[in-house]
Amino acid sequence: MLNFLKNRIKALGYLPGFLKDYSNFKKQLSNYSDFRITKLFPILVDKHEESASLSGFYFYQDLLVAQKIFHDNPEKHVDIWSRIDGFVAHVASYRTIELFDIRPLTNAITNVIFTQANLMDLHPSFRNYADSISSLSVLEHFWLGRYWDPLDPDGHMKWLESIYNILRKWGKMYFSVPIGPQRIEFNAHRVFSISYLLSYLYGKYEIDSFSYVDDLGNLHENVLLDKQQIEKNYGCVLGNGIFELTKL
Repeated sequence: MLNFLKNRIKALGYLPGFLKDYSNFKKQLSNYSDFRITKLFPILVDKHEESASLSGFYFYQDLLVAQKIFHDNPEKHVDIWSRIDGFVAHVASYRTIELFDIRPLTNAITNVIFTQANLMDLHPSFRNYADSISSLSVLEHFWLGRYWDPLDPDGHMKWLESIYNILRKWGKMYFSVPIGPQRIEFNAHRVFSISYLLSYLYGKYEIDSFSYVDDLGNLHENVLLDKQQIEKNYGCVLGNGIFELTKL
């Protein structure tokens, strides 16, 4: 809420410039008949932004993992519930990607093979199914009732076990979750401590790389998993940890 108010106050500071432009343009427009102004639709901040806002969880994680999959070129890549208009679209631009989701998908998308599946009740045909799996900014949201999903305090662990069973031995797993002091912000999401995640991964996966997006939206790529930094969650309160793993 505080950031929302700050952004609105900042935008209002640009209002005099908008009104000046409006007045000048209206004078110029008086000599033309092709168009007329029918309403005001003030966009106040774009003049003062950079050419792109290159920050935030989704931008960096989607691009980073899509590049890794391009480099690895797996035989069969499956994505589980990641953003279709972000990460899935990136990968589908250069290869086939299979998409598993409990929700329906009615639109056909080039290079996307869709399967509606409940991974909490895994069909035997999906065991050892793929040599590459991704699931980005998904695990934190479910089993809190946000999407009419069943309430389950342990749902995230059951989900991780399902992913483990779908992935072939020595297969790649890419996943991301919010990192920081461990908690639930009901019913939006869970936030995971890095030590909690590592305790689950130990013995199941080799960690090929760890990257994170900090609270300010900046990417830190391929950082060393340092004990002191792990205990501090790399200074994140609500960051995003991005793991590249190999199943043992």
